[in-house]
Amino acid sequence: MARFKVGFHFYQQHTTMAELRTAWQEADRMGVDSIWPWDHFFPIYGDPRGASFEGWSLLAAMAVDTEHAMLGMLVTGNPYRNPDLLADMARTVDHLSGGRAILGIGAGWSERDFAEYGYDYGTAASRLKGLEASLKRIRARLPKLSPPPLGELPIMVGGGGEKVTLRLVAQYADMWNVFGPAESFAAKNRVLDDWCARVGRDPAEIERTVMLYDAREIRHVDRYLDAGAQHLILGAGPPFDLEPLRDLIAAARD
Repeated sequence: MARFKVGFHFYQQHTTMAELRTAWQEADRMGVDSIWPWDHFFPIYGDPRGASFEGWSLLAAMAVDTEHAMLGMLVTGNPYRNPDLLADMARTVDHLSGGRAILGIGAGWSERDFAEYGYDYGTAASRLKGLEASLKRIRARLPKLSPPPLGELPIMVGGGGEKVTLRLVAQYADMWNVFGPAESFAAKNRVLDDWCARVGRDPAEIERTVMLYDAREIRHVDRYLDAGAQHLILGAGPPFDLEPLRDLIAAARD
């Protein structure tokens, strides 16, 4: 089996700060390649009134609370933050972590997050238009920041829309994230390669990451790798059972 990277995506809902810190510190000690919160202001499942924590604040804490893993948001809701400010936030987290930050971003989709925090939900088309404008501004802002990032600070774009999102990945991203199953990922991966050819981008420049929401998907690792995946990210909510993550790490090292 080909080697691949392993990520841990935790859902910061219905939990406590102590439980979150224990989970990300243990994942870092286990040797994961990346750790990610999500960018939602309210629980996505379970009691909608339950506990929830803001993601970028957590990333700053994670930066000084871990030592090895890359750290990023999976993924930032673009409309929630000014893009120039977001670039600066990511650069600051990069310095806090010693050069381990990733700037993950997408168009956003949770209507409750938009409505309760006063953002214009718009349409899927308007949110994608805004994402492209922000990607341009982020790319322009990063070289102007002083001091510059310590690490490479790659930009990840999340989403699988074949007409617009994958074009944006081809044009602006260093990393791409999408969901399974493996057959769906394989098809979208081919579309991304086609977009790279159309915009003149070397497809090898874009790291292909896949989000696994179900630990049972670990048994299909070979299918994802055969389809071109390079980085598998396993999701988990509280109480944060990390044994499946341990199994995925073991598979990556076989």
